[in-house]
Amino acid sequence: MSHLILQSPSLVTAHVEQIAAIVSASGVQELGRTAVRLLEADASERAAVAVRCEEYRMDYAFLPRIDLLRECRILAMDMDSTLVSIECIDEIADAVGRKPQVAAITEAAMRGEIKDFAESLRRRVELLEGVPESALLEVYEQRLRLNPGAEQLIATVRRHGLRTLLVSGGFTFFTERLRERLGLDACHANVLEVADGRLTGRVLGDIVDARGKAARLAALAADLGATRDQIIAVGDGANDLEMMALAGYSVAYRAKPVVREQAAFALDYSALDAILNWFRLSF
Repeated sequence: MSHLILQSPSLVTAHVEQIAAIVSASGVQELGRTAVRLLEADASERAAVAVRCEEYRMDYAFLPRIDLLRECRILAMDMDSTLVSIECIDEIADAVGRKPQVAAITEAAMRGEIKDFAESLRRRVELLEGVPESALLEVYEQRLRLNPGAEQLIATVRRHGLRTLLVSGGFTFFTERLRERLGLDACHANVLEVADGRLTGRVLGDIVDARGKAARLAALAADLGATRDQIIAVGDGANDLEMMALAGYSVAYRAKPVVREQAAFALDYSALDAILNWFRLSF
């Protein structure tokens, strides 16, 4: 038997009761306005639950046990379309009227249709040649928004002793500002080359791709002695899959189909801090 967490911005009692009947739950525990825990749920009914939750626009998570959050050691996250609501490179390209070309490559890479992320990034960055450096600050200040629940999630895991890691195929211009803003422990991303106040269309140093993201997480886990079951990793695109494979709690957030299929959990409707409802928070 498992615990089954159901979450939605607008939970409907009748829908919860229907799913409780499907999994023969022994009880329903309210976790707040947007979440409930079904006790002693039959996990063999996962397929039926998935169908109902999609119909009712609910997120679900089967858990064999509810661990203390402080027993985890790491929260690792992607940036673009995961921690923040935009793809930063697409918005930079908009400054020079090249967003459609860049966004098309971004979308294909995130769906996994372009296998070589590094090459796809180089192609996109080349299209940014000549963009004034000031456009990056405009994107950060005027277009970049944290996804709902991001601040609450990060603040809570930090309070419970987890290390926070932001690993991005995007750019240090944004990750460093987010690190300072959110108190993140570490960030790794790509460095845009700038000359005479404009982007050159090149990336400096090694590109942080899928393998690079996984390597950064693996190194931190080794330093902390963290096991797979002590890692939460959140992403949305194909280049997050290697990193997410290292985590017991791999979370697909508003993700591409290839990511949803391989992740242990998915959040299609709920905010990022819905992750907290999978754990016990008391000390």
